[in-house]
Amino acid sequence: MRTHYCTDVTEKNIDEVVTVAGWVNSRRDHGGLIFIDLRDKGGLVQLVCDPEDNKEAWEVAEGVRDEFVLIATGKVRARGEGLENPKLITGKIEIVLDKLIIENRSKPMPFDLNDEKVNEEIKLRNRFLELRSQKSLDIFTLRSKVGITVRNTLDELGFLDVETPILTKSTPEGARDYLVPSRVHGGAFYALPQSPQLFKQLLMVSGFDKYYQIAKCFRDEDLRADRQPEFTQIDVEMSFCNQEDVIKVAEKVIYDVFTKVGHDIPTTFTRMTHKDAMEKYGSDKPDMRYGMAMVDVIDIFGNSTNEIFSSIAKDSAHNRIKALKCTNGDNLFSKRQMKGFEDYVRKFGAKGLGYFQMKEDGLKGPLTKFFSETDLEEIIKRTELEVGDVVFFGAGDKKTVMDYMGRFRIFLAEQMDIIPKDKFEFLWVVDFPMFEVEEGKIKALHHPFTMPTDINKEHIEDIESIAYDIVLNGTELGGGSIRIHKKDIQAEVFKLMGISDEEASEKFGFLLDALEFGAPPHGGFAMGLDRLIMLLAGTDSIRDVIAFPKTQKAQCLLTQAPSRVDEEQLKELSLRIRQQANA
Repeated sequence: MRTHYCTDVTEKNIDEVVTVAGWVNSRRDHGGLIFIDLRDKGGLVQLVCDPEDNKEAWEVAEGVRDEFVLIATGKVRARGEGLENPKLITGKIEIVLDKLIIENRSKPMPFDLNDEKVNEEIKLRNRFLELRSQKSLDIFTLRSKVGITVRNTLDELGFLDVETPILTKSTPEGARDYLVPSRVHGGAFYALPQSPQLFKQLLMVSGFDKYYQIAKCFRDEDLRADRQPEFTQIDVEMSFCNQEDVIKVAEKVIYDVFTKVGHDIPTTFTRMTHKDAMEKYGSDKPDMRYGMAMVDVIDIFGNSTNEIFSSIAKDSAHNRIKALKCTNGDNLFSKRQMKGFEDYVRKFGAKGLGYFQMKEDGLKGPLTKFFSETDLEEIIKRTELEVGDVVFFGAGDKKTVMDYMGRFRIFLAEQMDIIPKDKFEFLWVVDFPMFEVEEGKIKALHHPFTMPTDINKEHIEDIESIAYDIVLNGTELGGGSIRIHKKDIQAEVFKLMGISDEEASEKFGFLLDALEFGAPPHGGFAMGLDRLIMLLAGTDSIRDVIAFPKTQKAQCLLTQAPSRVDEEQLKELSLRIRQQANA
């Protein structure tokens, strides 16, 4: 049907007869001479229909419109002098047609494929058309290359590709599960996996040694720009390893992926403890493309005559006073703007936001009257202020201050436009706490199968785990841990979390049983493939890198899923809708 893809036709083919096929990107009629830009997965080539060369082909071309599917045969010739198009791979040649077939017609397009401002809902309803755009083709070409590179690298490292079940048991320890009713076992449900975590641990007990999978995962949680209800992750597990072994494999995979698609990155990445990440950047996934680390000044503020600051400073174990320097901020922002920044941080629990301006004759601002000259000098020294800088302060309980000041750091960097767009900064965040306490309930920060370093510490929040996250430009790409491979340690973790022996047996009995049959020490990691492609492609939305994504309401506008089913299907599944949802 075709002899060449459009962009395979070059100057080497001049005077050859070729057949190309694709979609009409544009059609132009120049006083009887018709030009058609034909598009396929490679790009564009120009077709020329001249009634003097072939009237039959020209007559067909008269009826051609945008997005028609054509099969075109003709002789390749060089474009006339001054008529070349340097923007196209095929810009030096054109195909003079002697045969043109309209294989299929197209209705008028509901939107311009190359218009970035088209309403998102319109594009998602017609996603199969949006995928015709060059941007989409480039993204999914990139995605394919990344997937092949991941498989090749892990295969070379001796990992075995194993598929784990999609229909599995509900173990609601993280996000909400998607449940699937069983027809055969009325009233019972499968769950779609949030990750292959338990199965990949079982494979280590099976002696497979090194496992990987590019796995589909499902989580019924609220969506945002970098989250979807179904997503793909690069999932890896290995036996007889420590944290260094796992990190080395992850860095090798990432290095091979980035260099394969043309980016120069280091072979090893910077590391930072979870504690330092939170104290300096207010986030467990700090963006390291720019500085602006927070500085602890609670001891200085303890000398303040302001009772609010001094009372906060008395409890340095539970409270924080953080300083954030904004270089040249006094010249960039007006007092009104800086006052407006307080409205931003209040949205995240701040009760206020103080600041000093660094002038030629020292610090200025409404708060200076509460500090001695010595303490003001110490603030200048500790925050490394220079003339023209502004330093902002957040004070209050530790968790709240680190959260809103971490967000404020990002907000300021965006306002100052100092975040490099074409830079990749990787960071390993290590030594995560094993547990977190939310509303009086103890939860595993990663998951309850993570190995603690010392489970017998007096304060539960001081227990660390052998867990690690890989962060790229402020986005968590993924993470992992060394797993618990001994039943007594796993039982102790469940006990601390308030999970009874009966509940543990009901939810995780198959794993606990397996740990009694010679489970090796093991660990691994998982990386979000969709997020990785999103960052590589330089797009802001994860929907751009998934062929048929869901909306923020977890709907597929193309197929209108989720949708209702008929009563007979519900009856087979032993289900009954108690109350119809509003249409």
